[in-house]
Amino acid sequence: MPLRKKPLRLAVWQRQSLKGIIHVLALGYLVWLFFAGITDQLGPDPVNTLINETGTWAIHFLLLTLTLSPLAKWLPSPEPMQFRRMIGVYTFVYAFAHLFTYVFFELQLDMTLVASEIVSRPYIIVGMLALILLVALTATSFKRIQRNMGRKWQKLHNSIYIILPLALLHFSWSQKTFWQEPVWYWMLGILLMSPRIKRWYINSQRARQKSASSKKASATNVKA
Repeated sequence: MPLRKKPLRLAVWQRQSLKGIIHVLALGYLVWLFFAGITDQLGPDPVNTLINETGTWAIHFLLLTLTLSPLAKWLPSPEPMQFRRMIGVYTFVYAFAHLFTYVFFELQLDMTLVASEIVSRPYIIVGMLALILLVALTATSFKRIQRNMGRKWQKLHNSIYIILPLALLHFSWSQKTFWQEPVWYWMLGILLMSPRIKRWYINSQRARQKSASSKKASATNVKA
């Protein structure tokens, strides 16, 4: 049920100001993390802290991206959708920073060790799959590319619903448990995905019924 009868609208300056604040906070925190790591302000294991922080914040931004669509319907307002691309890009930025920290600082760019880690730690493969999909979404997030791709664009960007379970599986697997911290992310993810899954199921049932009706009508015409 919508929160308001009249759609919420933001002035251009309000929207731009809010975007500016998000940029400052998202980029500022990432810069501070690496600065704090270099200056030894992240505790006894700064590399591990960097890996954990960039990874969990990538998931935070991913969940926030999935929150914008239901938020737009609940307000109701088209405004949250104006921030979807920006939040989605920051999901990729933090996910890439997560991988960069692991390969550059943890493994010291040792490609032999990187290959060994991938083989011995399957959760890294899961995380890489999520990152590859994020790269595809980020690269095709520009309006010009969206227009050129047409319907294919939406099909590609629906892969965000695959990225979420992959990212949560990577996180849970790396933590060696689905309980404690990971379980809260799974609960929120299921909460965000359940209306979409329900809508997909209803649409697929309607499509099947329509297809069955068309086949029945065609069979009837042939007999006639």
